[in-house]
Amino acid sequence: MKPVIAISLGDVNGIGPEVVLIALKKINLNKSIPVVIGNYPVINTYLRLLDLNLPIKPLKNFDNLETGNIYLYESSSGEEIEVNPGQISAQAGEAAMKAVDLGIKFCLEKKCHAIVTAPISKEAISLAGYSVPGHTEFLAEKTSAKKIMMILASDVLRVGLATIHIPLKDVAAALNPEKLSDQIYTLHDSLIRDFGISNPKIAVLGLNPHAGDGGVLGREEIDLIEPVVRRISQNGVNVESPFAADGYFGNQKHKEFDATLAMYHDQGLIPFKLLSFGKGVNFTAGLPIIRTSPDHGTGFNIAGKNMANEGSFLQAWNLAEEMAINRMKKRSS
Repeated sequence: MKPVIAISLGDVNGIGPEVVLIALKKINLNKSIPVVIGNYPVINTYLRLLDLNLPIKPLKNFDNLETGNIYLYESSSGEEIEVNPGQISAQAGEAAMKAVDLGIKFCLEKKCHAIVTAPISKEAISLAGYSVPGHTEFLAEKTSAKKIMMILASDVLRVGLATIHIPLKDVAAALNPEKLSDQIYTLHDSLIRDFGISNPKIAVLGLNPHAGDGGVLGREEIDLIEPVVRRISQNGVNVESPFAADGYFGNQKHKEFDATLAMYHDQGLIPFKLLSFGKGVNFTAGLPIIRTSPDHGTGFNIAGKNMANEGSFLQAWNLAEEMAINRMKKRSS
């Protein structure tokens, strides 16, 4: 049995369709079965643009899928979707979220073993009437997951985020002992379950510059982070903190740990993308399903110009495939 992996095309006016189709040309179709959720005219538009020929078949049901093929599940119900590379539109945002919604449904129904999501535009999905700030929150809502974490992973660095898509001014208020404890345990459990690390070592960054400088630049490290980490380490989790983010990455301390927990989005993603861009994967821990994504955005500035790099999407595919195979083996053993 080979894993069936759903793919959502992302925003059709971004680079999502391009990186998906280029990547599909390179993956091993005998190892797993891709199911692209999208629209035939959109696919054909980008196949012509990229001068690609792929063995794409319409998906009628999940009963008799065969390796060697790429399947397309038509998600637009006959609606004509306009392709205008580089343009933000409500129609593109709606199509992107419908595809993600279907991919989640197929995974929950055990028809697919994982989903790989191409980038969406937060502005476009907002225009389409979606109030969620991104994939991660939408996945949590649709799967009823209570404790989730965005993890960015590459060969050189794994970063978990204690908070995700919220304004910087709200970060401190969003952190509390329960929230921080949940995030450390979620990261720890994911490193064991999803990444196969038996006794992971985790570093926790401080919130303030210089990790608060003994309280001079903020007391979150003293009043929140240190007590939580001390309590969790006494329970057998290998975790250390708080590290000043600039010195931590500047001195390459991340090489001494299996993962780093950042307090907010840019604190973790700026060093991650500097060290891993083009090879990084966004993985959502804490879900009942496997979901990965490339670590880049929609790339509207280069969309439709055949300039997109598929490397990160390939890495996301490979990680989803590996995790799906590992879980299938565990279930059969």
